[in-house]
Amino acid sequence: MTDRLLYLPLGGAGEIGMNCYVYGYGPAGKERYIVVDLGVTFPSMDGTPGVDLIFADVAWLEERKDRIDGIFITHAHEDHVGAVGHLWPRLDAPIYARAFTAHIARLKFEEHGHDELQIKTVAAWPEQVDVGPFTVGFLPVSHSIPESSALVIDTPAGRVIHTGDFKIDETPVVGEAFDRELWESVAKDGVKALVCDSTNVFNHHPGRSEAEVVEPLNELVASLDGLVAATTFASNIARVKTLAVAGSKSGRSVVLLGRAMRRMITAGIETGIISDFPKTVSPEHAGEIPHENLMLLTTGSQGEHRAATAQLSRGKYLGLKMTEGDTMIFSSKTIPGNETEVARILNNFSELGVDTISGRDDIHVSGHANRPDLTLMHEVVKPQTVIPMHGEHRHLREHARLAETNGFKAVVAPNGVAVDLSGNAPRIVEYVETGRTYLDGSIQIGALDGIVRDRMRMAQNGLVVATVIVEDDEPLGDCWCELRGLPETGLSRAPLVDVLEEDVNQFLMRAGRKTLSDDNKLEEELRRIIRKTTHSEVGKKPEVQIVISRLSN
Repeated sequence: MTDRLLYLPLGGAGEIGMNCYVYGYGPAGKERYIVVDLGVTFPSMDGTPGVDLIFADVAWLEERKDRIDGIFITHAHEDHVGAVGHLWPRLDAPIYARAFTAHIARLKFEEHGHDELQIKTVAAWPEQVDVGPFTVGFLPVSHSIPESSALVIDTPAGRVIHTGDFKIDETPVVGEAFDRELWESVAKDGVKALVCDSTNVFNHHPGRSEAEVVEPLNELVASLDGLVAATTFASNIARVKTLAVAGSKSGRSVVLLGRAMRRMITAGIETGIISDFPKTVSPEHAGEIPHENLMLLTTGSQGEHRAATAQLSRGKYLGLKMTEGDTMIFSSKTIPGNETEVARILNNFSELGVDTISGRDDIHVSGHANRPDLTLMHEVVKPQTVIPMHGEHRHLREHARLAETNGFKAVVAPNGVAVDLSGNAPRIVEYVETGRTYLDGSIQIGALDGIVRDRMRMAQNGLVVATVIVEDDEPLGDCWCELRGLPETGLSRAPLVDVLEEDVNQFLMRAGRKTLSDDNKLEEELRRIIRKTTHSEVGKKPEVQIVISRLSN
């Protein structure tokens, strides 16, 4: 039986976030696997109310867990490492990462009580790890978090380079600069496939360096009166340090607000990634410092409801308030889909009299490669095939077009599409059912389980609970109803609950024994009447729960 080399995305290809990729090698149906990244994406009140986190459905992998030889994490962003604590027990394979990422992963393991020895620290290229038929190395690349790495995956069928998230940055402030000579040396003997970040494929301008925002932020913070706060991605340690230095230079005391930001900075210091970070003061001691002498660095640049930025916009956070004449800086780009939440926070600050600065190119640069940088990466690696990943479907498709324009084969492989890379041209050979897993409280549920769907229906249409007592197939007393999320009165001007109970009790008085003796029929009729009456009264067809209690002599 011929061996094959498979690439299979389970998350992150066709969307931005929730990254999870699988590589397999061996006879068809008997491949050994490695997994690249176990990330999360975040819920919204519109589409996933009440959900805490979302990650890839790994049921397909879980069925093959005895053939998983390792899990490799490219970097410590939540959309790449955020699900390790939740999903690792279902996969039960050793995790490999560089020091900073491994440190973050261990913190997540500690939260869940897992064995931290399962997380192995690997040095940067040329060190490699042998797992099953794979030999894997971490190739440094620039991004908006330290120690980001592409993966060099060697197999008997050839070498694959999985870029992870990257940009071309020769002056990244914190972290490693892009080293073209190193990348060319890794690629010189041939690369079968370049599996490549597609996030900024529609941006036609050359990417900008993190160093370019340092002076503009220094000048901006120094020019402002009152308290200054700034929010950015907590994991963008370089930006957090730049903002902290800007605050310190302007004579302000720096306060870190938000668990994620404190954790990232602590991890950076403990692993030696950052040094000379300005001295900070705790939120408790910040109240002793004159208001105008404070610089707050806050989590929640994407409008997260419980993060420090959102809470400040609603009044206060850990005893700290922003008032008229203060300024909030958004040193970040709003991720598509988060515009409404961010706008709500901007308006909240406006109502407080706080000035906001957002959307300025001089105080933020992206951590992802723009179109000219993707072309440069194609030229440096010269792969047989480019496989776009990390992007919505339109990003993948446009990146494939760009690769073909640059003279390379390309294949669009969204989540669930398995590609055989063994030959001289990629072949789509299989389709795997993929989806999403919701962390709902402390329980993992499937996106198709109906729980969130029912929650949305209740939110949209309200809920009626009707209770009926039946004795010897006859109604005992009247039915009573309880309403949730519905107007108290309808078109008839009478209380809605009274109208519902009247209609239901009229039905029960004339219902035959055949209906009253059958719970399913009785429930179906009661639900129909309640929905019809509610729709007539208030224009809603609510979710209906029927409680039937039967008494017998």
